[in-house]
Amino acid sequence: MTEPLDAVDIVIVGAGPVGMTLALALAGGPFGVLLIDSRQRGAWASDPRALALSYGTRQLLESLGAWNVNAGTAIETIHVSQRGGFGRTFIDAADYGIPALGYVLRYRDLAASLDASIEASQRLNDHEVIAIRLGSEAAEITLKGGGGDTRRISARLVVHAEGIPANDAGIRVFDYCQRAVVAEVRPRAAHARQAWERFTPDGPLALLPLGQDYALVFCVPPAQASRLLQLDEEHFLAALRTSFGGRVDFVSSGPRASFPLALRVRQQLSTPRQVWIGNAAQSLHPVSGQGFNLGLRDAWELAEMLRTRASRDAGQRAILAAYARRRRIDRSGSMAFTDGLVRVFSNDLAPLRAARGLSLLALDLLPPLRHFVARRMIWGARAWP
Repeated sequence: MTEPLDAVDIVIVGAGPVGMTLALALAGGPFGVLLIDSRQRGAWASDPRALALSYGTRQLLESLGAWNVNAGTAIETIHVSQRGGFGRTFIDAADYGIPALGYVLRYRDLAASLDASIEASQRLNDHEVIAIRLGSEAAEITLKGGGGDTRRISARLVVHAEGIPANDAGIRVFDYCQRAVVAEVRPRAAHARQAWERFTPDGPLALLPLGQDYALVFCVPPAQASRLLQLDEEHFLAALRTSFGGRVDFVSSGPRASFPLALRVRQQLSTPRQVWIGNAAQSLHPVSGQGFNLGLRDAWELAEMLRTRASRDAGQRAILAAYARRRRIDRSGSMAFTDGLVRVFSNDLAPLRAARGLSLLALDLLPPLRHFVARRMIWGARAWP
């Protein structure tokens, strides 16, 4: 059974944190907004993933009333080094007059904070988008519900925030030939809210403070990832100690999982009546924790563009094109930053090892250079706010 055609100004496909951030940023404005998600509401409640949010993202969420001050663990300092080579740098929040460089919190806690502020009338769960037909005045979205019913909705603008972009002609993909092994590990000594970014020939390794533990992200070739997943706890922790060169010791670890790493970029952010944000627009390597923060900035800037420049029609071609241009610097800068780190540091060539050491040494000895890198990590393209 197909229900009659309903009309709304903006449909957001995907009710994850990026989609919900956009909905909240548009709340109280001139546009009617509907969030559509294929999952049941609260499906994220059991999601154990850890997220690294920059201080700039905290400021964004605070402005929306969606920051849970008790949910995250602050990152006050970051120690950056490379295995098998000299050079290191140290980044301290105190140098920037802020309480933390970033925060680590669970996906479910962030989703709960955002979800609590969204009106029930703004959401439609357990419905999958099966077709989008574009017209000159609106897009028609056909949905299939969990009970098999179909529904049609007319929208001036369709915002895609549903996750990692699929393989199609508009997506550029670079496979890093790495997998991220993730787990929570307990350090022998308290972490004192310090994060570690350790570059190894196999790939970057990060320890992010989360409660009393560290959230581990260990990027390695696929065969090595399989071996790490199969190790017992004792040998897994021994492998971590070796990678950290004795700088950090561990006493226990939780369950391990892994996922493949690739740079996936949608080359065209907008088409008539449609725009892509967050992971639907770009999926980055997790090194330096840039991707998720970039996605939330996508949502914020799209909302700002629609609030200040759109009149009655949220899907005006000129506004969507202007949004895509406005995101170009932040987007390309974040992709170049993370991609460059992976390419330069994920090898064991002696000349590059020496060059990396000099680079880390320069960051440590030249505060303006270190401050630029730190500010980009905190605020994105607004590196000098």
